[in-house]
Amino acid sequence: MDSKTTLSRRGFLAAAAAGTAAMAGCSNPVGSNGALRIDQRVDATRNFLFTTYPGTAELEQKSSGVLFMPLITKAGFGVGGSYGTGALRIENTTVDYYEALQANVGFQAGAQQYAHALFFMTPEALQSFRTSHGWSVGADAEYAWIDQGGNLSAETLTTPEPIIALVFAQAGVIAGATLGGTKYRRIIP
Repeated sequence: MDSKTTLSRRGFLAAAAAGTAAMAGCSNPVGSNGALRIDQRVDATRNFLFTTYPGTAELEQKSSGVLFMPLITKAGFGVGGSYGTGALRIENTTVDYYEALQANVGFQAGAQQYAHALFFMTPEALQSFRTSHGWSVGADAEYAWIDQGGNLSAETLTTPEPIIALVFAQAGVIAGATLGGTKYRRIIP
């Protein structure tokens, strides 16, 4: 590897990190009233989810806990990233606050905002999430699909998977968007 290759890779990684850091301020401020603001957004997101997709209320009742991420802002053109904040709730009580951060390279173009929720269906999955540093969505998550009537499929409600991921309320267009590679870290707002 020559010095030009090394410098261009370093420059590329620095640009990706700078872009992701810049996105951290996009519509996701965490300030002195950050916890209150996040909880208000989570309440609104949870109400929207249960009203629009009634099967998700049953899913929450069966879960050990739910991470609600009310607003994820994602943008990219070749190099991209996403950022958002949310709250982990157990029996609809906030126990921790988290940020979701993703930086990626590859085919992508555009910008998008969306919400998502991770339903932890077993105490072990929830414990693993809460005790890890930099947890990311992996192969142990099932992505839930909502049918045209706005209902979760019966398979989703009975899946043996330990985590169910639900993405909803998308606004904007981005090609190549995914939750894969998103890192979740506990924060103190």
